[in-house]
Amino acid sequence: MASVIERLALRLLLSRPPVRSRHAEPSMLFFVEPDAPSNPSPGLIEIALAAAQAALKIDLSDVGARIGNGIDLVNIWPGEHYKLLAGLVSVLKPKLIVEIGTATGSSALTLKKFLPNDGRLVTFDITPWAGYPGTILADTDFADGSLQQYVDDISQRDVFARHKPLLTEADLIFIDAAKDGVQEQLFLDNFETVAFRRAPILVFDDIRLWNMLRIWNDIRRSKIDLTSFGHWSGTGMVEWGCSPHPTQA
Repeated sequence: MASVIERLALRLLLSRPPVRSRHAEPSMLFFVEPDAPSNPSPGLIEIALAAAQAALKIDLSDVGARIGNGIDLVNIWPGEHYKLLAGLVSVLKPKLIVEIGTATGSSALTLKKFLPNDGRLVTFDITPWAGYPGTILADTDFADGSLQQYVDDISQRDVFARHKPLLTEADLIFIDAAKDGVQEQLFLDNFETVAFRRAPILVFDDIRLWNMLRIWNDIRRSKIDLTSFGHWSGTGMVEWGCSPHPTQA
């Protein structure tokens, strides 16, 4: 049934798009009750506002220059999430960032650029960065030790357990993986088993995509939709330090 609705919604969008667009995706709206446990805390709102304000002044031209002949996505803002990610790093000053989904390395380089002097970034993917099509990473990016990649699938419980001591130290976690509505739930289930030393902020990419709607809607922790300041396909931020809803505990 969902696939039928998705096709009909996409056909409607493409038949008469409201504005000229090179890409369109079906989505859905959900009303949030005023007393919902997922309403953002004042602290989370302050972080969001500060990150958006910081994004205004951020220059990622050095990262964008690596893309070559493609579209310089990292310097599109709002509409892409790179400057917002950089703004979050600038505001939070995290000692450890965990990225799930290295891909071409654009987000990794953006996050790394604004790390504090004693910070580090660990990125996970099932494909080594050097073998990923269109990668913009280079050996020199790993030379100072502040950036490290693990070729592992931490949606798998046994693999996650192996990296749990590392994940316990995370201050900021950026999740940009399969977006299939399955893997992200596995990540969330695994995170529920972690006694984080410091309450981390989780950032999810593509929360407005059809496959991600249920995942995002079901998170019952303090969260905020930052799509207008981030990625056109959805950017969401979760305050993982808030107590989970009883149904998730």
